[in-house]
Amino acid sequence: MEAGVRLSAGASKWDIRKKIWDYMEANNLADFPRPVHHRIPNFKGASHAASRLPGLQEFKTAKTIKINPDAPQKTARFLTLEARKTLLVPTPRLRSGLFNKIVPPPGATKEILRICATSQGVKDYSVPIGLDAKVQVDLVVVGSVAVSEKGWRIGKGEGFADMEYAMMVSMGAIREDTPVVTIVHDCQVVDIAEELLDDHDLTVDYILTPTRTIKTGCKRPKPQGIIWHKISYKMLERIPILKNLRYREKQAGKDVILKDEHPDFPNARKPEDSDENAKSGNTKLQTESTSAQIEHCHVGNDSLSAKSETHGALATVYVGNIPPGTRVSELKSALREFHASPLRLSWQGAQCRAFLDYTDKMTAESVVSSLKGLSLRGQTLRVEMAKNQRNKGQVEINGQRNESE
Repeated sequence: MEAGVRLSAGASKWDIRKKIWDYMEANNLADFPRPVHHRIPNFKGASHAASRLPGLQEFKTAKTIKINPDAPQKTARFLTLEARKTLLVPTPRLRSGLFNKIVPPPGATKEILRICATSQGVKDYSVPIGLDAKVQVDLVVVGSVAVSEKGWRIGKGEGFADMEYAMMVSMGAIREDTPVVTIVHDCQVVDIAEELLDDHDLTVDYILTPTRTIKTGCKRPKPQGIIWHKISYKMLERIPILKNLRYREKQAGKDVILKDEHPDFPNARKPEDSDENAKSGNTKLQTESTSAQIEHCHVGNDSLSAKSETHGALATVYVGNIPPGTRVSELKSALREFHASPLRLSWQGAQCRAFLDYTDKMTAESVVSSLKGLSLRGQTLRVEMAKNQRNKGQVEINGQRNESE
């Protein structure tokens, strides 16, 4: 621990964060972006610290490595690609999924690999990994604001690294002994009281700094999955993939009561109350009562034309890859679970697809985001905006024109 970072007794997590951020700013220890407050600091010497990663035996034997998209981990991402290992990078803020797999072009040079390791490269050279992908992560690399030599870690306060780890556990993507590494500046290594840690907090096994490799020997158990009673409905709305995981775990009979619904929470809502509020909340989706009860609808009919005049142009979502034998009631149930009941549903089970009509494009796009990774009967559905929106009863998906039933 650097002498300049002094923590007072009884310091809270936010006290520690502020001390670290203030110290790094005052001593010019970070590169762009600045200021470092409310960020994982892109500290000077990050590349040198990351160069210690290939020396770890756990790195040498790992085949698949998950590394956060923060700037100070850029060199770690490059070294992983250079070693021809599979690199998984979480979607920033988990907006549209969990992982992206970085796929460099064939014969990529070092310079191309360096580009692939940047935030832009992650966008340009990646493919999404769905919840049904059989991924086995052998090593996890995360950023930190502060960390102790015992392995206690403090992030920037938004909980995404903890959430990513818990989601990987729920997916079966990591084992209990999967090592976790953090890369930080020496000044970020401080004494942290264990009582500040909660059961959802991620601990680390290795700390890499510009001057040291620290093996923490941490024995504190890591998160064993998503702790649903600590998840608020607001967080569920912000992270669509959480909805998918919650749906799956609920189907598996697990306790998925949210913080807002928990009886110990002030003004706790019943699960059904949460569902009703969600339908009229941020998603702006139609309630089940306005959902079509007709399995085969005619898009060009008079009643729908009247609706179109009232609400403006309809927006259509395509749902494909529906498992053969699936009943329309199963899809409707899933849509209700995600508060995504459509204005009209056109069911084409024989073609393993369906079309969902919503009142406007914004609502439809919100549905696509919410349903990303949704599966029925163990098969991930394909959910996207219809390529050509419905016009006179027709819709086109990837060049195939279809008459709505």
